[in-house]
Amino acid sequence: MRLVYNWLRDLVPVSVDVETAAREISLRGFEVAGVEHGGEPVIDFEITANRPDCLSHLGLAREASAIWGLPLHVESVPVSVVRDPSLSRDGQRIPELDVIIEAPDLCPRYCAQVFDVKVGPSPDWLRARLEAAGVRPINNVVDVTNYVMLEIGQPMHAFDLERLALRRIVVRRAISGEKMRTLDGIDRTVDEDMLVIADAERAVAIGGVMGGANSEVSATTKMIALESAYFEPTSVRRTSKRLGLKTEASIRFERGGAIDMPPIGIARAAELFARIGAGAPVTPIIDRYPAPRQPRAIELRSSRVARLLGQEVPAADVPRFLEPLGFDVEASTTPGSWTVTVPTFRVDVTREEDLIEEVGRHYGFDRLPVRFPPLTAAQAPPDQRIARDRLVRQALTSAGFSEAMTFAFIERQAALPFCEPGIEPTALLNPLSEKFAVLRPSLLPGLIDSCAHNRRRGRKDIQLFEAGCIQSGFFHRFTCTVKSRPL
Repeated sequence: MRLVYNWLRDLVPVSVDVETAAREISLRGFEVAGVEHGGEPVIDFEITANRPDCLSHLGLAREASAIWGLPLHVESVPVSVVRDPSLSRDGQRIPELDVIIEAPDLCPRYCAQVFDVKVGPSPDWLRARLEAAGVRPINNVVDVTNYVMLEIGQPMHAFDLERLALRRIVVRRAISGEKMRTLDGIDRTVDEDMLVIADAERAVAIGGVMGGANSEVSATTKMIALESAYFEPTSVRRTSKRLGLKTEASIRFERGGAIDMPPIGIARAAELFARIGAGAPVTPIIDRYPAPRQPRAIELRSSRVARLLGQEVPAADVPRFLEPLGFDVEASTTPGSWTVTVPTFRVDVTREEDLIEEVGRHYGFDRLPVRFPPLTAAQAPPDQRIARDRLVRQALTSAGFSEAMTFAFIERQAALPFCEPGIEPTALLNPLSEKFAVLRPSLLPGLIDSCAHNRRRGRKDIQLFEAGCIQSGFFHRFTCTVKSRPL
């Protein structure tokens, strides 16, 4: 993730230099791959797979807000002014865009809005920011979608409305053997377990991965249908891997996005369209969300924080660390605890221990004591077999035996002579080979095989023993010796 430092400072008024900022953020668990100086200083972070929220400037701005205790300045997006949806620029009637979700298990939420646009080059400031972030500018419509993705982490896609049959969007599973040409100019065949975005006749995009060439925005485009959706991560990951197609959108979707973000992404794009004169909405936002999800609430106990971190954390610091990260923290009715509501963009936080990790990151792991916590529970008595095995080893090695350690899995035919009558050896479900098919009922097969192995290589006098477990109804601890004399 290439963080454009001046972009970050638009969101959080950080006053330190770029090197200091990189160092402080890295101490919270974000590896720095490099720092670039110049007109647009850039910090290149290695974002781990469990933190998709930080694949955006807003996500890293939240971290900076918690680090320096600074307010987060997110531009308020005004409600889009929608012109009469029955008229277009040339006075022709515009049918309403129709959106149908046929695969809600793969796409729980899909938003779209129609915009009247004037395609052209983006202003210099927008092009400069995209280039600094490592994205090639294309045109003002596509550049705005990429800008929003880099800013708030919500990938979007624009369809040429006139190229959508019946102005319909259908979110469905692909038809087996269905083919389409993606934006990279490659003809691809999709499987029936993949998600596609289609119009009334054919697929026009691979859900969460890449759009199709048959509906891309061009210089002649007058109206677009702007897509902003949430796709199930496993579906996107499977599709991306099978097609060998990895994009900036798929990287974010396959790690887990925020299901509350799609309408926010469209509203932010509308604000940018108006700001650069690229277009305006002509229909309301269509929001298909058949099964709304509720945010997760977790109880966080100060005693548990102290137990896992090994040190008391002041009670006032807990909300001070968590709230800038987007968590809603309320004092619980139980003394010394809080009820924490987890935002949907934090897909990695599912339990109390995850919240404690967040507190520890911003409290500073370097401030925690470097000692083991005291043991309060009574220790279990030592296993008597340990002392017994030690004596057996001492006695046998003193008598000239060498200790062998053989595999606990053997061939079935080698195990049968050592099984009790009518009892089959215990078989493995997925053995590496037939030589390791069953659990050994005795130590003798392994020791005999070891003796034979040594004899075949010229060793004439072999004395081996082994202390190990065998399987006979249940596991037993057993010691066995084998002695081979010269012939």
